[in-house]
Amino acid sequence: MLNGLNVEGSTPLHRMSVRTKLAILLVLGVALYFFSSLFVLVPAFVLAAGIYFTTGLTVRDGLSRLKPVLFTIVILLIATAYLASIREATEAFFRLMALVLFAGAVTATTTTGDFIDEITRLLQPLDRLGLVRAADVGLAFGLVLRFVPDIFNHYQAIREAHRARGLKVRPLTILAPLIILTLKDADTIAMAIDARGFRRPRSDRNR
Repeated sequence: MLNGLNVEGSTPLHRMSVRTKLAILLVLGVALYFFSSLFVLVPAFVLAAGIYFTTGLTVRDGLSRLKPVLFTIVILLIATAYLASIREATEAFFRLMALVLFAGAVTATTTTGDFIDEITRLLQPLDRLGLVRAADVGLAFGLVLRFVPDIFNHYQAIREAHRARGLKVRPLTILAPLIILTLKDADTIAMAIDARGFRRPRSDRNR
């Protein structure tokens, strides 16, 4: 069952702590940029794909989650192939896809609440120094994750509404209502946050 972007399950990745998963993702992201060989990047891609599709996601749901990111990656690959070479574009594809798939696996096996708690704990030292508000950053991070499936659902609903009316589905005709619906959701959430006092000034919170 879906809860936001996460999928319930009992895989090793589900049982792993959030901090460990984020640390592995960070190390993997840095390490892959030190390699330009397809003998390393292709196996990394295959491994990440295997992990991603064993988190409990169906193939259809797993692929649908990748569509927005794939569009961006394709644009980057075209630019890389044009400005550099096809080989470099191929290397970039496997590198980026490996990172996207593993990041997707982390997101699919971690609840939004766990993400918020971990980000808040990691930022506590900076919070004590007065540099950031750990709770606010954690909440913002969680809201970003929570908005992703909502935006995708709005997009699907608008597209189906266009088709039902016999209208041609075009990016410009979908973009405007999608932005309006997203802003309405953001406004509703902002009012709920203010009503609960999550964005009080620091001095008020410490009273």
